[in-house]
Amino acid sequence: MTELGPVAWPPAPIRTERLVLREPEARDRAVFVELLASPEVHTYLGGPRPRDELEREMPEVPERWPGSFVVDLDGALIGQILLRRAPEHRRPAAAGKADLGYLFLPRAWGFGYAAEACAAALDWFDGVLPGEPVVLATQTANVGSMRLAAKLGFTEVERFRAWDAEQWLGMRSPATGPDNKEPPGR
Repeated sequence: MTELGPVAWPPAPIRTERLVLREPEARDRAVFVELLASPEVHTYLGGPRPRDELEREMPEVPERWPGSFVVDLDGALIGQILLRRAPEHRRPAAAGKADLGYLFLPRAWGFGYAAEACAAALDWFDGVLPGEPVVLATQTANVGSMRLAAKLGFTEVERFRAWDAEQWLGMRSPATGPDNKEPPGR
């Protein structure tokens, strides 16, 4: 994974109706361990990492790089939004494009936080890198993630098999995002 491109980082915190997207801080470390060690969170992501390994290896300020947002609800981390660029991707259609990922604690599921936070992160991305498409990959078995991808304006590019499961690759162009209108003349 490489840098997103010419973006100022970190941005000012991004505020939505209920959430704040911000840069990770040292106070988030324990919750990052919980997030990355959760079997529920990693059901469709190849399984959790061992907690003792995470405790040993995680830096004091975890996941601190451009494109990594903490999703904060009432002063506490409930998830993470990732925007990163993969110069070499498993799928040629995604190579070099920004890739959206997200992880949320199970106790935050079912409240619309992922949709709210991802939409805010995509709006930020459209503002700093206008005109760039974003890709998202998920297992087709992950019904919630498939619904979220559709809600965010991602359309299917292809399906493929990886990690012993059917995967879905979607793309979102800035002109077709959920809050964007078609450009004039189309």
